Amino acid sequence: MGAGAEMSIQSTGGPSVHSSDAANFFQRAAIAVQRRIGRQRIRAFLLGSIPFVAILSIWFLNDIFVWRQTYEIPSMKAVVKSFFHLQRNCPGIIGLLTMDRACGMTNHIFDSISRMLLAAVIGLPVGIGLGVLAGMNRTISKLVEPIAIFFNSISGIAWIPLAIVWFGIGWMTTLFIILNTVVWLMFFNAMLGVRSIAKVYEQSVATMGGSRWNIITDVYLPGAMPSIMTGLRMSMGFGWRALIAAEMIGGDSGLGFMIFSAAAEFRIELVFLGVILISLIWMATDRFLFVPLERWTVERWGLVWKPS
Repeated sequence: MGAGAEMSIQSTGGPSVHSSDAANFFQRAAIAVQRRIGRQRIRAFLLGSIPFVAILSIWFLNDIFVWRQTYEIPSMKAVVKSFFHLQRNCPGIIGLLTMDRACGMTNHIFDSISRMLLAAVIGLPVGIGLGVLAGMNRTISKLVEPIAIFFNSISGIAWIPLAIVWFGIGWMTTLFIILNTVVWLMFFNAMLGVRSIAKVYEQSVATMGGSRWNIITDVYLPGAMPSIMTGLRMSMGFGWRALIAAEMIGGDSGLGFMIFSAAAEFRIELVFLGVILISLIWMATDRFLFVPLERWTVERWGLVWKPS
């Protein structure tokens, strides 16, 4: 009896001990995640996820109750299958990296991203350089600013017919359209950032024997960095949109071309897939490139106030 009672006590006490250990483990894990990532970031992530969860839920429910027909809003399954349909004959990783013709989906993605990267490599330094020079020198500003206003006032889409006549269908047309957007937005933000810097900082560096180059690197660029980062996000965001529009009309590949071709063939699931990929690529670019870059520059130099 005594042994049996002891065994029953152990058997009844076992689950509560294990459940308590599991609760402690999850509690410690939650605390570790909060310390590692930060409570504010977790809160921001959760709040930012609510609209997407709501949209996906409505989309999923539409698959069940069919409020809108599939030729208007395709099912999630059809959209996912359309991705693999374009990749069905892709000969593995080697074919993907060499952009084999059979790897249709990834080729469109790589073409769009590579065009955007090329435009950034060319357009951002040109825009920043012209903006800094115009902010430093009123003569250069009077020379460049009017033409910048002229080109910036013309929508990138308006250039597409002329660009097709000049460069034909393909890379040069899309690159021209993107550069027209990226360069001038970057120029205006860099110029306004330099002009917003108090002259006393420039005079202080000059008084201590600093050269003109020291003034540019130690005063103008750090001081204008908030405006430059704003211009970077704006120019790349609008440039990405200009790229998609240019690919739709004047491109021969890329996500914009894919969407336009799919719409002509009434493949709505492929149109949905293209729109989703465009959004995901840009969100990933902003989160994993621009946010760390801003933290490494602007916040690092104390130019933006952050709550402790």
